[in-house]
Parts: sequence; structure tokens; C-alpha cells
Amino acid sequence: MQRLPTATTAGAGIVATALLVALLLVSVLPGASGGDAGPPLGGRKMGFAGETAGVLARYFNKGANVEAAAAPPGRAPAPPPPAVAGTPAQFRGQPLLPRFATPRRYDLRIRPDLVACTFSGTAAVAVAVSAPTRFLVLNAADLSVDSASIRFRDLAPKEVVFFDDDEILVLGFSKDLPLGEGVLSMKFNGTLNDQMRGFYRSKYQYKGKMKNMAVTQFESVDARRCFPCWDEPAFKARFKLTLEVPVGMVALSNMPIANQTVAGPIKTVRYVESPLMSTYLVAIVVGLLEYIEGVTPEGTKVRVYTQVGKSNQGKFALDVGIKSLHLYKDYFGTPYPLPKLDMVAIPDFAAGAMENYGLVTFREVALLFDEESSAESSKQSIAITVAHELAHQWFGNLVTMEWWTHLWLNEGFATWMSNLAVDSFFPQWNIWTQFLDDTTAGLKLDSLAESHPIEVEIHHASEVDEIFDAISYDKGASVIRMLQNYLGAERFQKALASYIRKFAYSNAKTEDLWAVLEEKSGEPVKNMMTTWTKQQGYPVINAKLQGNYLELEQAQFLLDGSSGPGMWIVPITVGCGSYYTQKKFLLKGKSHRLDIRDIASQCGNQEKGGDFWIKLNINQTGFYRVQYDDKLAAALENALQAKKLSVMDKIGIVEDSLALSIACKQTLTSLLRLLYAYRGEADYSVLSHINTVSLSIAKISVDATPGLVGDIKQLLIKLLLPPAVKLGWDPKDGESHLDSLLRPVLLVALVKLGHDKTINEGVRRFSIFVHDRNTSLLPPDTRKAAYLAAMQNVTTSYRSAYNDLLKVYTVSDEAEERGRVLSTLCYCKDKNIVLESLNLLFTNEFRKQDAYYVLQGLSMETRDTAWVWLKGNWDLMAKKYGDTQEGSFIRYVTTLFTSNEKAAEFSRFFATRKKPEFQRTLKQSLENIWISARWIQGIKSEPRLAQTVQELLRRP
Repeated sequence: MQRLPTATTAGAGIVATALLVALLLVSVLPGASGGDAGPPLGGRKMGFAGETAGVLARYFNKGANVEAAAAPPGRAPAPPPPAVAGTPAQFRGQPLLPRFATPRRYDLRIRPDLVACTFSGTAAVAVAVSAPTRFLVLNAADLSVDSASIRFRDLAPKEVVFFDDDEILVLGFSKDLPLGEGVLSMKFNGTLNDQMRGFYRSKYQYKGKMKNMAVTQFESVDARRCFPCWDEPAFKARFKLTLEVPVGMVALSNMPIANQTVAGPIKTVRYVESPLMSTYLVAIVVGLLEYIEGVTPEGTKVRVYTQVGKSNQGKFALDVGIKSLHLYKDYFGTPYPLPKLDMVAIPDFAAGAMENYGLVTFREVALLFDEESSAESSKQSIAITVAHELAHQWFGNLVTMEWWTHLWLNEGFATWMSNLAVDSFFPQWNIWTQFLDDTTAGLKLDSLAESHPIEVEIHHASEVDEIFDAISYDKGASVIRMLQNYLGAERFQKALASYIRKFAYSNAKTEDLWAVLEEKSGEPVKNMMTTWTKQQGYPVINAKLQGNYLELEQAQFLLDGSSGPGMWIVPITVGCGSYYTQKKFLLKGKSHRLDIRDIASQCGNQEKGGDFWIKLNINQTGFYRVQYDDKLAAALENALQAKKLSVMDKIGIVEDSLALSIACKQTLTSLLRLLYAYRGEADYSVLSHINTVSLSIAKISVDATPGLVGDIKQLLIKLLLPPAVKLGWDPKDGESHLDSLLRPVLLVALVKLGHDKTINEGVRRFSIFVHDRNTSLLPPDTRKAAYLAAMQNVTTSYRSAYNDLLKVYTVSDEAEERGRVLSTLCYCKDKNIVLESLNLLFTNEFRKQDAYYVLQGLSMETRDTAWVWLKGNWDLMAKKYGDTQEGSFIRYVTTLFTSNEKAAEFSRFFATRKKPEFQRTLKQSLENIWISARWIQGIKSEPRLAQTVQELLRRP
């Protein structure tokens, strides 16, 4: 699943609960003995007695495959689970379903009513009972199950109990069930909800009328909202679906249509039975759609489905999809497993995209590219998203994580693979340099005490959604890049292909991947990578020059300035004066001493001025930061000015410096001096990072140095203006893709920094655009800057530009343009306009999925208005948007503040509104406020900051 552009280990209370559950299980589960089937509760031992942990592991039996014939080679079959007696209540509060009964095959018949927005269905599930029990325990939520219809081997249950908090259905029978396979059948019905999860409705216009579309989104734990099921990744089964839909509707599922019949107004569509797959990958789409199609070199039919009239916008995605399937077939050494692949643009969609097996669903903006209204950046985003989801067809769908603890095996690899694929298709885009955006996002989140390991323990289904974050995706992808760089591309690829073949159609955990990589490479992969996946955080490598020796020491880096206890096996790369000779080694302990004369001749003579420099983490392939002593830092700055460093290293140096400044390990004064060394830079990726660092400095200076904030902004404008002037507002014939990406980045930054000339030009072009939508003066790439500029002059009494923007939103039917408008409506100094924009969130003027666009426009100037609004409307917001979006409201509003007092106010407000769905986000947001408050105090104590700003402003 592709998350949207953005947003801890479990607390002691959860550990205590797990311990209590373990002790209870020891007392109620007879026959609990035998071998351990795998680490309990998501892969990490929790400190309770080994015997108790073994009982948990055997009870949940996570390592056992649900179909013996599909058990991966080399893995011993799991022992049979213990017999279970007792009452239905014993199954409450468990992180996983019991393994004494497992599904083998689902036969589902579902009939959606697109007018009433309801659905009904029947399920016949082949279930294998492997231990004496009188219970069947499965997941169901927001469904009405007809208790009288339930049968297992013609037996009616004595008890039918729903536990809503755990979203489980417990069927209790009067006697032990026969061992072996039998069919569980039942009838059920539900509502096509408006929450964009489970089986839900999406709205679209057709011939001027609003229509409903039925869509599924099951990841992570929402298949249970469509049909009763064993809704965990390890319960792989085969699925045979039948849909009953209105004649004239397109009905799609994972597999091709086997046959269809028509009776009156209803069309019955039967699909080919699927291979083994997890419930979260099942998919259904029903609506009025059209498509374009192509075929891979291997003969697989690929289609892009859209609303009627938009299929032409799917051409670019179709091309990338066909190329991706072909590339992955070769890279993984395994053909695409299904006979077809459909990609569907969904008008209402919570995530960016979802990798359902054979039926991939997307937000419209993530799949459709329109030459007239789409920005150049959208083309790149679409390519990455399509490649990401199709990588999942192997990494995630064919080989699936055992439990959500191993989510990163899906998302980290798909993120990394998508960059590999797009770099192959579009080498001129320099994707691996841009990948450092992902690495930076991972480093930022993982420098919080409230971060979490890559392998995070999941104790309850309600916790899963919060780990679809920069750790699972960006850190996961970054440590894969680090490992590939250490092992070498060829060895790494061959090992991955072996892993895919070994675990195809089954489940795997992180240790399985390490075992294969270690076997194929002969390197200590498990020992090294365990330090990166099972503990949170990462190191900062402190580098100090003592004579001819480079002394290195690692410590866990935290943005709050403290040093954590973490220790890593770190792949170190060192260059000295040149990129031609490098030193590579593993830092296995806390410190290391390196004779720099062994690296290169330039290091033998440290008096050569600009020829001497030492750079660690060459091209930023490692997931760590570096802090240099003063001499090494000065030499690097000289090398930077002399253009001796690679683009990736330029990015790494400034990003490390910003992080060290926030942590008060370096001064803002030194960071500004370093930034000035980038004056004259022209590369898109470098300037993109310089831009981000500049806006961070501008933001913190509002509270840290209010008297100096104007001069600091002028200094940052001085840095960003020359490349912006060179590019101008108008695209040039034949200009590069990267120049097209850079222009809006610089123009938006200059508007936000208050550059009058840029704002005035933006207002001028917007005025022309309002009267002539086809003008060449405001193409899609530069509209955001012009919209922001126009909003700068909006007030309650002078709101014509605001009204014009609302009209642009209303008349546009392109998701990208509508999002562009929404993201600017709150960027205004007038609090009444901001309130009016926020209140749009409670109207039906836009789709729920787009709420985060509106929140993106909030600024420091109107943060108090936003907080008062959020407090006053929290209950209404929570009701309308549900559990899955509350975290976004918290993150976008609270992190505008920088004082401990405000953090305390937020804590008090949310103390009585806690939910597991956003607890991690809340804690991280509060920690970011505390970090900003500490940074401000450090900045206020810098004696030379004002003098340095004036000095740099005077420089030519």
C-alpha cells in the first residue's frame, strides 16, 4: 500500500497485559507442551519466562502454514495446537486468532445494492480442524450475521457471540468438532460505509448525475467488514468469488471472469478461483467504468480502469505497469503469478494506492496523468506508485509477511524496488538521488524517542494502521539500500530471487529473509541486520582527527539531544580527498581507529588545503548521521565550495547539520554558514533539500529570534533566488524533467519566505488565469505558487481571490487541481478566512480523503486559530472522519507549536480522548514540540547569530 505523503515501542501497560494473558493461558490450556513455533507476539521476546512464551507461541502457532501442501521447503511442520475447552470469553483480548482451525478455501457470494448502499452475502468456508475443540473463532466487524444460518458440517452452533472490541465472532458448539476438513456456512449483510475501509461506497458523476461505486479496501484488517473471515496474513486460502450486480455495471475482482449470466436487472459474475492469498488482498470494484489495455511481453493482459471519459489519462500508468511486470519477472526470477492485472482509479480512496492481488486500486491523482492539468511532479509520483504496488505482487502478495510485525517486508521492499524500477525506466530522473528524500524522512522520525523498531510488536488489530509510516516504508527501504550496497547488487539480486522462489504462496518473517541472504552471500547478514530491524533508532558516528588517525565512535542519535543505549553493526564507507579510493568496513563495536594513510595519498599530507577532506557515508548509502570535529567540518565545507563532492554527499552534509543543530549539537550559526556554501547550486535534489532546511529555519526563527526573523528570511531568499531567477516562471522548450520539478519548489519557497517580487508576479499571473483558464502564463507546475501568492492578500473584506480559488475548485473535475486549491485555502493571515476554510471540512463540498490538503495550508501565523477550532470541533471531526484520519488532524495542528506549555495543554486535552489508532502519532507530535522548545532555547543562547546573519547578508 502506498501511504500518503506525510506523518514506539509498546508501553509497560501492554507488556503487563501480555504477561497476564500468558499466565492465564498456562492455566487454561491443557497439553501445552512441545516445540516453539516462532517468537511470540510479533517476533520479539518480551521478558517473561521461556516456558510461558513457548505456550503463547504454540497456542497462536504463528509459524504454521495454513495449507500443508504449501509449506515452504526447509521449514518443519508445526506441531498440532493444544485442545481448547472453556467459554467464548477466553478468546477476548488476544493479539491473534487461535490456530486450532484454519481456512483452506472461501466460496463467497456477494450482492451490493448501490442505491441503498447495503450488501448481502453468503460464505461457505472449507475449514481444517487440527485439534480437539468445540469452538470456531474468526473475525467479523460491522456485519449482521444470520445466526440461524450458521452451520459447520451440518452442526448448528450452541453459542454465537460477537466481541465488538476485538472484532471476533466465536461459535461454540455442544461437543468437540471432528478433526479434519469441513465447511462453515453462513449468511450476512452489511452497509457500504463512508469510511473508505472495508466494503464502502465511492461517489462519482456520470452524465451530470451522482452515482455510487462499491469498492473494497481491506489492508490492514478490514476484510472482516465485508465477510466473516480469518483476517490475518498467515491464514492464506483460496478464494472463489461470485458477484451479483446491476446489469450495465463493470464488476472486477482479483481473478478473471469465469462466466456470467443475466436474469432481469441482475448480472451474476463468477470469477476464476484464486491461488493462495491473504484476506487483506481480496478486492472488489463495482461501478460504471471504462478502460485501456496493453499486454506484457509475456502475454499478461494489463488494464487501467477509470471513470467514463478519463481512460486516456491512464496511458502513462499503463506503460509503467507493463514495464514493471516485465522487469520484476526478470529481477525476481519468477513470472507474474496471475493471468491478468487491473489498475483502477477510485474517486474516494484513503491511501495512495493498494496492491490487491491482480486488482490494484489507486487514488485518481496517483494513477491518472493529464497533459493539460497535471504537473510534471505528478508523472514521477505516478511512476513510483505504480512500480511500488506492482512490486508487491511478488513482495507481499506471492510471499506474504506472517504478521504485521513484519510489515516492512512488504512496504520497505516495495519502496526500494519502485525506485530501482523507475530508475531503470527513466534514468534521466536521477531517482536514487531523489531517494534521499525517503532516507531523510526515515531519519527524522527515527530520531524520536517515540519512534519504533522496523519490526514493531503489534498487540491488537487497532494498532496496525499507525505503523504504515516512515519507519516501515522509508527506513525499511533505506536499510535495504544499505545492505545491497554492502553485499553488492548482483549477489543481492540473486539472493532475493531465491527467497521469492522458496517462500512463494506462503508466509515469511524477517529472519527467513536474512537466512537466505546469508546463505547466498556468505556474509553475516543476520547479526548485522538484526541490529537495524529489532531496535529503534540509528547511530551518529562522531569523527575526530588525531594526527594520521581517524577516530570513530558511535552513539544513538536522538533529536532531543540525549544519547540512547542503541548499538549497531554499521557498514562504514570513507573517502579521503577523492572518490576513486574508498575504505569499507563494519563498525562492530562502539569505536574504531583508522589510519587514514591507508585510504588515499591525499590524506598523507593534510596541508594541501582544498585537496584534503574526509567524508564518511559516501553517497549516503548508510542509515546514520555523521558529526565531524571542527577541522574535518571546515575541510568538508571547503570541498563543498570547491565542488569536489557528489550530489548525494552535498545532501547528506546539510541534512546531518540540520539534525545536529536541532539536537543542539551544533549551532544555528554554523548551519547558516554551511548553507551559504551552497550558493550557486543548481541541482534539483540538492536545492530541494536546501529549500526544506531553509523553511525549517524560517519556521523556528519566528519563535526563537522574532527580532531577527526578517533578516534570516532575507538571507534564505538570497540563497534561493538566483536559481529561481534563472529558471523563471515559464517553462522552456526542451528543458529537463528535473528543471521542471525545481521551478515550483523554488517559487513556492520564495512566496512562503515573503519575497515581494515573486508574490506580486504570482498575483499577476493568477489574475490572468482566473479570466482565461487556457492561458500559458500559469501551467500546472507553477499554479501552487500563484495560488499561495494570491492568498497572501486575502482578508474578510477583500476576498475576491479566495472566491476565485473556490470557483476553480468547483469547476474542475481533476483530482490533482482540486487538491492543489485545497492546500492553499488556509495559507492566509486572516483568521476568519482560515476558520471558513477549516469549516469546509464539515460540508459535502469535497471528499473526506482530501482533508489533509486543507490542513497542509496551515501556518505559524494562524496556528492558535487552528487549535481553538480543533478543540471545539473534535467530537464532530472524529464522528465524520473516523479513527483512521484523527492522527492527521493532530499532527498538522499541534506541530505548528514550539513551547512546553502548549505541549502540556495538548496532553491535557487528549488525556480523556485517547485511542490506540492515534496514540503513537500524538506522542510523536508532543515530542516534536518539546524538541522545538529545546532548540529555541539553544538558539537564544548563541552569541554570534545576529552578527553572522548580517555578515552573510553583506557578502556578494
